[in-house]
Amino acid sequence: MKEFKINQNELSQRRQKPVAQSTAILLAAGESKRMGKLKALLPWQGRTMLEHQVNSLFEGGLDKIIVVLGHRKEKLLLLLKDHEYVSPLYNPNYLSGKTSSIKCGLAQIHTTDTDYVMLLNVDQPRSSHLIRTLAQYHESSKSLITIPSFNGKGGHPIIFDISLLPDLLKIEESTQGIKSVVSQNQDSLQKMDVCHEEVLWDLNTPQEYQKISANFKA
Repeated sequence: MKEFKINQNELSQRRQKPVAQSTAILLAAGESKRMGKLKALLPWQGRTMLEHQVNSLFEGGLDKIIVVLGHRKEKLLLLLKDHEYVSPLYNPNYLSGKTSSIKCGLAQIHTTDTDYVMLLNVDQPRSSHLIRTLAQYHESSKSLITIPSFNGKGGHPIIFDISLLPDLLKIEESTQGIKSVVSQNQDSLQKMDVCHEEVLWDLNTPQEYQKISANFKA
């Protein structure tokens, strides 16, 4: 597997960002049953999907990156061990659903050193440019929630103001997880319109992976 390193020029570019402090939660705990193989290990742009996502979040300017692991955590930990800006976290309840992994990551966040939280799944490949643009868009507003949108359809990642942390920690699988918090805060929600369907990519099956990979290369 191809490893990646962050050089000094990349570090300098990353530091050219607003002063708001941010934390990303990258969800990589699932079993990938529909894909048939672990999605975090799928190739993407010369790296594994996990490495690509971590790199995009880092180069996109996120200050802290929490990666929530579950299934085959030992294998994925090997890909993260050299990245001191990443905090791997094991969710022992990952089989109960994505909501448990979100709450597991949120429980590690301190309101005193984070202004907003960005949520992203490992099977939703995003560019560092999109990450940075979305973060800056959120930081320049007074909205509690920021969602990227393509052709009127909301996508990912989603950003939540830290003031919503108590509500986020109460989400349940039975009430649609974070969708309940989004629904309750429609008046304080903004959408960032983008011109590329990247924000809608969600690779759940081999067919979706092959289609989007082909479109990306084209």
